[in-house]
Amino acid sequence: MRLTPGAGRDVDLGRVDLFDLDLYTSGDPHVIWDVMRAEAPLHHQILPDGREFWSVTRYDDVCRVLGDHQAFTSERGTVVTHLGEDDVAAGKLMTSTDPPRHTQVRRAIGTKLTVRAVASWQDRIRRAVVRFLESALDGGTWDLAEQVQRLPMIVAGPLLGIPERDWDELVELTAMVTAPSDPHYHQGSRAATLAIAHHELVTYVTQWVERRRAAGVEDGSLLDHLMGVRVADAPLTDEEIAYDGYSLLLGANVTTPHTVSGTVLALVEQPEQFEMARADLSLVPSLVEEGLRWTSAACNFMRYARNGTAIGGGTVPPGAAVVAWIGSANRDESRFADPHRFDITRRENSHVAFGFGPHYCIGAPLARTTLRIFFEELFQRIGAIDLAGEPQHLRSCFIAGMTHLPIVAQKRLRP
Repeated sequence: MRLTPGAGRDVDLGRVDLFDLDLYTSGDPHVIWDVMRAEAPLHHQILPDGREFWSVTRYDDVCRVLGDHQAFTSERGTVVTHLGEDDVAAGKLMTSTDPPRHTQVRRAIGTKLTVRAVASWQDRIRRAVVRFLESALDGGTWDLAEQVQRLPMIVAGPLLGIPERDWDELVELTAMVTAPSDPHYHQGSRAATLAIAHHELVTYVTQWVERRRAAGVEDGSLLDHLMGVRVADAPLTDEEIAYDGYSLLLGANVTTPHTVSGTVLALVEQPEQFEMARADLSLVPSLVEEGLRWTSAACNFMRYARNGTAIGGGTVPPGAAVVAWIGSANRDESRFADPHRFDITRRENSHVAFGFGPHYCIGAPLARTTLRIFFEELFQRIGAIDLAGEPQHLRSCFIAGMTHLPIVAQKRLRP
């Protein structure tokens, strides 16, 4: 998906197809979202197979849909690739559960993912990032988007308790879940790809738990922690452990690589921003936040209206699917000055890249820390980055990212 929109053009909102995967692979959805925010902040679309959904694109409306669980439930599905299919994991998978149960489970799991907890892992994360960047410094062409897919597992694998021999398989499976129509990942039909990936990931966690119980040992990992979580004075069921372990794997792997690739591409396209950050590493935290806003890797989330609900100047009927477009909210001109400009010195940057409300990303502290360390180490080691080919974009209407970003990195000469 293009992150820098092209020239404005006439958009016929009656013919817009937000499920058209070509729009995200080679098109320009930001131009469409700009028009939707201005002219149709509540947009209705019926797909050829009869499925239908409503879209909200303004910042405040996106926050309302994601933040108001009384009006918009997560328990029928939260991902557009499952539109029209009730979620079999509702009430068991944390991301498909509404408060108060969601809050109770999240609080218990989240003790291992707080800012303070993640801070204790910084040295380990830095070593992993430095090792990862070594392969970029030989002067040859390096496909960042391809290579960086593995970075989150290099960082999170040991924290989760997952052996290195399994990392590549899990990266592939999580990509299949979020981009089942992309030619790099699909295995047969979209439905078959999703079914295979879901089954394999849940089975992996289930078998991991069985082996750990049989061994009778603990390693202090996140999956170990999940096995010991108690909510309302009762342990999680084995099914809940399997589903929530699956969710942790998805959260660890899916968005951070695309945030890295999209941010690096923005720095290549605006070399003055690259030089500014390289000269002053105190700008890196601001760069990270701008990169999160700019890429909006999880470009939407879905909810279902419990009742008829007024929003965006219209009314969503009871039971309707509502897609909250994060990629649009993070370019809303009423919230962000000059929103289509990548600006690492941006002061007001209350983006919703990690979501909003009860389901705000539980892994946000780990993602932010990984991104900060990545760019700190990048700027200390690399003097310049040039494109070595055209970026190729992920074929997905859910995750905004790239499958290929060939670059040549020039090693920084130390003074």
